[in-house]
Amino acid sequence: MGWRTVVISKPSKLDLRLGYMSVRDCENTVRVHISEISVLIIENTASSITSALLNELTKQKIKVIFCDEKQNPSSELVSYYGCHDTALKLRTQIEWTEFNKQSVWTTVISEKIKNQAINLEYFSLDESNILYSYLEELEFNDETNREGHAAKVYFNAMFGKKFSRSDENFINAMLNYGYSIILSCFNREIVSNGYSTMLGIFHNNMFNGFNLGCDLMEPFRPIIDRAVKEYNPTKFETEEKRYILSKLSLEVTVDGRKQNLLNAIKIYCKSVLEAIESGDASNIRFYRYEL
Repeated sequence: MGWRTVVISKPSKLDLRLGYMSVRDCENTVRVHISEISVLIIENTASSITSALLNELTKQKIKVIFCDEKQNPSSELVSYYGCHDTALKLRTQIEWTEFNKQSVWTTVISEKIKNQAINLEYFSLDESNILYSYLEELEFNDETNREGHAAKVYFNAMFGKKFSRSDENFINAMLNYGYSIILSCFNREIVSNGYSTMLGIFHNNMFNGFNLGCDLMEPFRPIIDRAVKEYNPTKFETEEKRYILSKLSLEVTVDGRKQNLLNAIKIYCKSVLEAIESGDASNIRFYRYEL
């Protein structure tokens, strides 16, 4: 599995040359071996890419993200078939039981609230105690919406009482950018395991093609939240985007072993999908990072 996050920020021509991705702009040519690439982000809308390279990137399960004129992620490349038994996996996914889905969702939401509480504790914010109390009150399938209550307390503590996720500001712009990058990484792993991103376990929006990705990424959102609070953006431009992208190499712990964030997503995603199949959420392999 590759480890490089490659960002195309200048008008460039991208093509495939003997196993390498060749990137030519007006000044020079750079080659990166396909096996080294994990994520390719094409920020510049004046860039072009050959179908041969797109095909190879798809076969190697490399996530390709296309940005709009404001350099914000707008679409991604998703293959039709992620593995050899995709049709079987899809039939199985359609038959997932409500109990299994709700059991896993309860565990996923519990982990999200826990990571939010850890963030508040990291920044020495007393509201962490409120979130820990919500964890104790969490019911099966979060029937009392502890997630929603936790989110209100959490964001107000992290970014101020007047902060709202619906506001247009640099903090939300940076959060949204980070969430979209993380979501794309989850979509890649879901498809690579042979499942559809459209059929979620909780999210069920008919206009959302990534319901399952939105479900599975929830415990990873606090990584972006912490990064944004530490950065405290006064603008949102190239420097801020590069800072968020650097978090894909963040070192976390999974099963007592150090992993970069991309590997942690891969391990976690596979374990969640297996947990939905078996109905045993206790085997989900969550990440941990140090306070």
